[in-house]
Amino acid sequence: MFKHARTLLPFLLLPLLTQAQEVIRHPLPNGSTFPISAAVEVPPGKTLVYLSGMVPPVHDTKAAKDSIAAYGDTKQQTIGALTMIQSALEKLHLTMADVVKMQAFLVGDAAKGGKMDFEGFMQGYTQFFGTPAQPHLPVRSAMQVAALANPGYLIEIEVTAVRP
Repeated sequence: MFKHARTLLPFLLLPLLTQAQEVIRHPLPNGSTFPISAAVEVPPGKTLVYLSGMVPPVHDTKAAKDSIAAYGDTKQQTIGALTMIQSALEKLHLTMADVVKMQAFLVGDAAKGGKMDFEGFMQGYTQFFGTPAQPHLPVRSAMQVAALANPGYLIEIEVTAVRP
């Protein structure tokens, strides 16, 4: 009965060892302090959770629903979208620390000469990532797009999280 136990033991322990592994976040090279990871490794056995793109909530209810005034500038919209993501993650028993990948779609802002307001995006982003309270950094892409579903949206953000 115990003859094969020594052979089977590693296979029986493998699921426990896999679950104990942590997500590995590789920093950017050359001591960069830019608040993203260069790479993120997700060990086997972890569950990936993909959130649909989130847009900002209405900021000014008196403004037209299809206007930038209704949703605010890029910083305000970023904070709003990330707050919506934070809430969605909490409903799934996850936090912003569990986010491993982010894609941010920014529309060119007429107030910025038609260019995306990357600075405003970063001002909102750094309230959620790279803080002493939440130092876990995702890999991230930020890109300018021609338009989003509502002409008032300057940003849409989607994330992938890992269930710890």
